[in-house]
Amino acid sequence: MCLLDQSCWYLYHPKYGFYTEKQIVHTNYSSFTPAAQAILSPATSEPRRIAYRTRGRQHGPIVRLVSPSDVGELIKPFVFLDHIDVDMASAPRFGFHPHSGIATLTLLHEGSFAYEDSTGATGTMHQGDVEWMQAGNGVWHAGHGIGKRLKGYQLWVALPPALENSQPLSRYLSEASFPQQGPARVILGELGGTRSPIASPSSMNYLDVRLKAGEVWCYEPPQGHDVAWIAVYEGNALIPEAISSGELAVFEEAQTSITFQADGNTSFVLGSAVKHPHDLVLGHYSVHTNGAALVQGEANIRRIAADLSRAGKL
Repeated sequence: MCLLDQSCWYLYHPKYGFYTEKQIVHTNYSSFTPAAQAILSPATSEPRRIAYRTRGRQHGPIVRLVSPSDVGELIKPFVFLDHIDVDMASAPRFGFHPHSGIATLTLLHEGSFAYEDSTGATGTMHQGDVEWMQAGNGVWHAGHGIGKRLKGYQLWVALPPALENSQPLSRYLSEASFPQQGPARVILGELGGTRSPIASPSSMNYLDVRLKAGEVWCYEPPQGHDVAWIAVYEGNALIPEAISSGELAVFEEAQTSITFQADGNTSFVLGSAVKHPHDLVLGHYSVHTNGAALVQGEANIRRIAADLSRAGKL
């Protein structure tokens, strides 16, 4: 049965075990408004199609939209995406927990968050701020929300072999640190000559986009970016079919532009990248490109745990 009110087809993927990996939605170009149609050139008059869409699953206090055993295989290097929308009156603390082989990026849309990590960094993030934690060979971090509500996203990015067992790096950046290019704030990568202050581990963009009602915006992916997806957190993004708040949509692999129109005030995060060419080898808190790298990362995680235990933090 088609999940959408359009014709579509399914192909079962024997490795990943779900039917919607190749779901193709046949969009109706005429349903774009004239303003949106004017942006689409004759050479690219068909909108880029959606290959997969999901509302994720509840995972404790967050909604997990992407994990490496499902959607993460389609959009790697983006291997996890968690949507945070938590009432702090009932929210648990995020105690010390480890990572290796990946980088995590936490983007706050509402509330504040006190953080601490095993590199020695401590402080408080506020609305619009970003945590970049490049775990490399292993890191532990912890935190808790402050205020009435905490909203945002945490993204995990797979690191390439040259970085997956490197020394950990943490950066905590204010909202003002990130440049604006049109309606998009450039969190990772580069857009229109505007570059993020964070050095991306590979060629990727991660944008926080806000469109006013009826506004049309065309995203031109950088050369080689064949992976693209969006997660909407306010309103509806028309492509031209609606992607609504709380939903993630993965586009078919291509390097063509994507045109969005806002149905009401609309906000979403958008990712695009050169596809990660390596396997995803999973541990309890780690993602690496091979078994030896995973063993090394998890051994260092245990060493750091012993240090934290001696310090009375575990």
